Amino acid sequence: MQIHRKSFGLRSQIQESLDNLYESSFINDLRQSGGQYKVNDLTFYLAKVFGFCWGVDRAISMAYESAKFFKDKKIWITNEIIHNPLVNDNLTKLNINFLPKNSDNTIDFNLIKNDDVVILPAFGVSKEDLNKLHGFGCHIVDTTCPWVSRVWNRIEKYEKQNFTAIIHGKYNHEETIATASRSDKFLIVQNYDEAKWVCDFILNDGDIDEFLLKFKLATSFNFNPKTDLDKIGIANQTTMLKGETEQIGKLFEKTILTKFGPSYLDEHFMSPGDTICDATQERQDAMLSLIQEPVNLIIVIGGFNSSNTGHLQEIAESAKIKSFHIDGVNCLISANKIRHKIAHESTIVTSENWLSKSDVNIGITSGASTPNQVVASVIERIVELSQT
Repeated sequence: MQIHRKSFGLRSQIQESLDNLYESSFINDLRQSGGQYKVNDLTFYLAKVFGFCWGVDRAISMAYESAKFFKDKKIWITNEIIHNPLVNDNLTKLNINFLPKNSDNTIDFNLIKNDDVVILPAFGVSKEDLNKLHGFGCHIVDTTCPWVSRVWNRIEKYEKQNFTAIIHGKYNHEETIATASRSDKFLIVQNYDEAKWVCDFILNDGDIDEFLLKFKLATSFNFNPKTDLDKIGIANQTTMLKGETEQIGKLFEKTILTKFGPSYLDEHFMSPGDTICDATQERQDAMLSLIQEPVNLIIVIGGFNSSNTGHLQEIAESAKIKSFHIDGVNCLISANKIRHKIAHESTIVTSENWLSKSDVNIGITSGASTPNQVVASVIERIVELSQT
């Protein structure tokens, strides 16, 4: 078995294909000219930072290079390489095969043969899945984002000192599953409210059964909240809201300080530093700037299962600006109908009257997994629909 974590040196051979599939000269020119686009009665305001991040670009490039480097071998991928339907559909055209899922949503590895190639996505895979792959004698192409690996290093440090990892993330997200698998003891909290509930439990000697029922899908095996919350270290899914991760960390630190006293804080609490990835933070900062523009409608573009895209939508909603999270141009059904994801939920709905004659200043942004071509096609479609 061989593990490949670096480029195969074939970027120059695949660059034209990547540009044709994912880049847009229109978007590139628009960025260079200040990010505003006036057409007819509409003015589009582009976020200062949006679209592919370095980690996504790296993962896609490694997948395309793998198809060329291992052209005579069967190539598999364990999951979506990133959360973008266009990119993942294009991988199948390169004869990269997605491993099927079992009924419990775990990966079915039974199709892998000796000397096959298995690509690991940018989110990484669980420790258990990686150990299974070791037994197949296959080539592994690991595209895991270094920012994710950085959190894993922090988790392993907690593990060595017998600390429980408190992970700010979504318990069913691939990255959080992979991160949690690096720790024997973990608790996943999705937001500040859940963190506050846990802190109240720590300080007020809460009910164990109630705790285990509330977090039944978000704790390690045989988790005991009475003892496993005495020594905790903070970690996170790298695409969460940075401000919320910081709030959660400070809340737990204050809680541990209250319970054990300042002299014993270091024995019971560890903080990770900043492990929200730079790309996530840059896009969130750009959205915070975008909502200061005179926009009356914001379109957020990205895969419906993209965490970083969803958080961009949450920022728009918190600013009370009409906004919609779509995954591509096909969501813009007509000037009257739009298909979009509801913030904080997994629900996809169709809404009416999304584009009115008064919506003349439109903000545009996209998640770190969204190609520029998709952004361009959305703008073109809005212009078209505004004329109907």
